[in-house]
Amino acid sequence: MSGAPTVAPEKPGPSGPAVHTGLTLLALATAGMVVSVQQTLVIPLLPRLMERFDASVTSVTWVFTASLLAGAVATPLLSRFGDMYGKKKMILLAMGLLVLGSVICALSGSLGVLIAGRTLQGTSSALIPLAIGMIRDTFPRERVTTAIGIVSATMGVGGTIGMIVTGLIADRTESHHPMFWIAAGLAAAGLVLIAVSAPDVGVRTGGRPDLLGAAVLAGWLVCLLLAISEGNQWGWTSGGVLGLFGGAAVLCAAWVLIETRVREPLVRLGLLVGAKSLSANLASALLGFSMFAAFTLISSFVQSPADKIGYGLSGSVLDVGLYMLPSTVTMLLFSALAGRIVGRIGAAHTLAIGSLFAGLSYVWLAVSNEHGYDMLAFSTIQGVGFGIAYAALGTLAVQHVPMDQSGIASGINSLVRTAGGSVAGAVTASILAGRVIAGTSVPSLDAYELCFWIVAAGAGLASLVALGNGLRHR
Repeated sequence: MSGAPTVAPEKPGPSGPAVHTGLTLLALATAGMVVSVQQTLVIPLLPRLMERFDASVTSVTWVFTASLLAGAVATPLLSRFGDMYGKKKMILLAMGLLVLGSVICALSGSLGVLIAGRTLQGTSSALIPLAIGMIRDTFPRERVTTAIGIVSATMGVGGTIGMIVTGLIADRTESHHPMFWIAAGLAAAGLVLIAVSAPDVGVRTGGRPDLLGAAVLAGWLVCLLLAISEGNQWGWTSGGVLGLFGGAAVLCAAWVLIETRVREPLVRLGLLVGAKSLSANLASALLGFSMFAAFTLISSFVQSPADKIGYGLSGSVLDVGLYMLPSTVTMLLFSALAGRIVGRIGAAHTLAIGSLFAGLSYVWLAVSNEHGYDMLAFSTIQGVGFGIAYAALGTLAVQHVPMDQSGIASGINSLVRTAGGSVAGAVTASILAGRVIAGTSVPSLDAYELCFWIVAAGAGLASLVALGNGLRHR
């Protein structure tokens, strides 16, 4: 934990009033929860959207994946802007784009327009690292880890709330439009709360944005995710899929070259793969893979009709959210306790423990998934794991960097987490589409169980990476 101080001293901005940290935390946590709600709002609706637009599972999955992809590109860009021009301005911009994207989705009448609106919504993912940077700028040292934990926990809590809201509305209408009007209203309320409550303080570096780096980053991520998602349909050895993989590799190499040559890169590669950053970012990618894969898998599995296909829980859209409710409770509880755990054993070892619990939750489902109590047990354990892990991860990502780089360091960590989630959506959709019940297009139970094992392995690897970091950087 050597290097720059972890937090700024508790003091007002250069010429502004004193910062009321409790009100600031409430505003940031509320806005973070709204952002997380939009990420999962559509997940329980994916089966219904397939029928509504007469689209394949891989096509409809882009309603979810496009949001994550946009977040992967926007997060480092807006985080960099936050360090340059002020974090509050960029948080308000992210919330404004969320409002606009929600309105477009609420008015959408085609899959293409819906995906475009979801892309705009996804840019709001940058809010979480910006919020973490703001906390580091303004909160006293003893409250930073707990505050980061609470804001980080909103990713899981808001995700569950999003599925519950969708379930309540879906039981009363076949249309997907009301969910997005609700998202627009929540985003507008969050924007106002941030505007009146959050401080506009912190060191500003100035500089120029790396727009070329952002464009090339978007290009290689799109190529990679499109190749993964369409591999089964086009054929893994087809010219289209191989061409996309090749394009992703070339663009990725070009992106690395750009980032090493420009004066002010979008992503400082030292903060991405440096000695103290690599393990935190690798663990973040693996945890993002695990969490976002679980959202899509659980939604489909719970709604699978057991009496017709031999597995599933025959649940409604609302049941999806209710089964995940224990995760919300345990995640909130353990994210608040994570600060004390980090204080005792360090962020890396705390992250290892949280990741291990998350992995065990998926192992439970891979082994036993026939009853409702299996899903409730999974949800409870998963909440413990992610509540601890994400609180520690937010601290681990920024504790070794100077104050004026906290936004971009947190943004890069969020970037790789979101990229991991994007890959998860494409990978699990590919497995479910490739392993089906004979004579149907319905995924088999083996396909789901394989996905659960893969997701458990991702969380387990995150635990090992974090443990290695703790042992190496005592």
